[in-house]
Amino acid sequence: MTKPTESRAARGLSSGPGSGRSWRGPSVAAALLLAAALPLGATARPAHAPGDAAVLSAPALTLLHWIAQTADNEGQPFAIIDKRRARLWLFDRQGHRQGDTPVLLGLARGDASVPGIGERPLKDVRPFERTTPAGRFIVHPGRNLQQEDIFWVDYEAAVSLHRVRATNPAERRLERLATSSPLDNRISYGCINVPPAFYDGRIRPLFLPAHAVVYLLPETMPLTALFRPGPDRAANAP
Repeated sequence: MTKPTESRAARGLSSGPGSGRSWRGPSVAAALLLAAALPLGATARPAHAPGDAAVLSAPALTLLHWIAQTADNEGQPFAIIDKRRARLWLFDRQGHRQGDTPVLLGLARGDASVPGIGERPLKDVRPFERTTPAGRFIVHPGRNLQQEDIFWVDYEAAVSLHRVRATNPAERRLERLATSSPLDNRISYGCINVPPAFYDGRIRPLFLPAHAVVYLLPETMPLTALFRPGPDRAANAP
């Protein structure tokens, strides 16, 4: 059995809610078929200038259409994260775009967390286990052991969204965020690292008053494998 001092506490994590994963709404299969012709509607307007480098990726736009049509965010602010692009797009309760930013993600490609990984100390997490899970997550505010505010994405897997911490110069986390390529944005143990200015100026004010939703797009499986209809949509595994 893992000792308490070697579980989340040893990973710089403290108290928080249960697992944030939550599947809701009908399948995105229809959105995948109709996204090219489907208007966004009044509840989702991803404003961006022509030629904007941060225009939503095709999967992110497909998911945004689906959220607009199904009201899947349930009136809460939300973020869409494309792991392949290593980018986060932020939206308010009405689906109006509030900005976007590059992010740092788990070192390893993959869409599921290793079972029980949230109870293991960082030194025991192998490189290929450092994944950022995909899915729909209800996020909650929390704090780590350094009393820094964070947002829990999946508490059971010890995955959170927080400011980037440049505590290890060799990892060059700030430099990775500043490059134009997403290829060097895979460095974390699974958490989502955000530039401090964007976290404090955009995410924190929007997510703090209530719950929020984070959608993490898959990178090793189809979008439809995660967002599906039926009573089993609350399952933790895709």
